[in-house]
Amino acid sequence: MKPAAFSYHRAHDVADAVGLLGELAAAGEEPKLIAGGQSLIPMMNFRLARPTVLVDMGLLRRDPAMSSIRRDGSELRIGALSTHRAVETAGHTLGPEFDVISRAMRWVGHLPIRSRGTVAGSIVHGDATAEWCLLALLLDAVIVAEGPNGQREIPAAEMFYGFYATAVEPDEVVVEVRFTRPAPRAALTEFARRHGDFATVDAAVALDADPVAEAGPLTGGRVVLGGVAPAPIRVPEAEAVLAGGVPGPDLFTACGEAAAAAIDPPDDAAGTGAYRRRLTRTLVAQALHEAWEKGVTR
Repeated sequence: MKPAAFSYHRAHDVADAVGLLGELAAAGEEPKLIAGGQSLIPMMNFRLARPTVLVDMGLLRRDPAMSSIRRDGSELRIGALSTHRAVETAGHTLGPEFDVISRAMRWVGHLPIRSRGTVAGSIVHGDATAEWCLLALLLDAVIVAEGPNGQREIPAAEMFYGFYATAVEPDEVVVEVRFTRPAPRAALTEFARRHGDFATVDAAVALDADPVAEAGPLTGGRVVLGGVAPAPIRVPEAEAVLAGGVPGPDLFTACGEAAAAAIDPPDDAAGTGAYRRRLTRTLVAQALHEAWEKGVTR
C-alpha cells in the first residue's frame, strides 16, 4: 500500500521544528516529525498512521549536539538524531558502564534500519518491544524535550503511557536522551520469529553487586520486560528476588519464574499469554546469566 496524501515541510533547526509543529496544529493539521522514518513510514504505507503533514528533521543532523554520543561524568548523553548504528559502534565512548546499549543494538532490525533509525525516534514511537524503550527504563533515562515553553525533562518511568503513546507533547521535539544509571552488569535479550523482526518478548536486566565482595550476595537488580503489556514495564516482584540473592542458576531461574508469575500478557497473533509467560521465564534467566558472566569476565 501507499500512504494517504500528506504535505511536507523541512525544519532548519530545533526552534524551526517547534514553530512549524505549533503553526500546523493551529491550522487544524496533524503534523508528525520524521527523522530516520524506519517506524513511521511503514505505518503510513499500511495506513496505520495518517499524518496530514510531515516535518523533516534531516537538516538538524548538521547540529553536532543532535548526533553526539558522549560521557558526562557518570551519565551517558546521546543526541536525539544519533542512529542505532552510531551507538552500536561507539563502545569505547560508552565504556563498560553503558556497553549494554551497544550490545543491545544487534537486536534492532537489520543493518539498513540501524543505519537510518534514530534513538529519539524509537523512544518517542513508544513500541512496547522496542529495545530503546527497555533500555530507557533499565538505565533511568531522562528524555529532554524542547517545546514552545522551553526545555523539560521526562524521566523514563513517566514516559510510556501505552500502545505507541508517550509523554512527549505534539508540539515538542526531543533533543537528547540522558542515561543516568550506570550498569556494568547488564544484558538485553529477546525472542522473535526471525532475526530483525519485532520481538515477541524481550527482557533487559541489570545486577547490582558489591564491587569489593563480588562473590557475595547481590545488593539489588532491575528487570524490564517488553511485549507483555501495552508499554515496557519493570517487574518489582522479580527484582525483589534478586536483592540479597547469591548469583547463580538457581537464583536466575527463580527470578525468571517470579517475572513470569507477575505478568498478565495478552493473546494475539504472535502468541498466547501462556506462551509469553514461558518466554519471559526463559529470557529473564538467560539475560541474568549473560549479565553476570559479563561482569565476571570484564
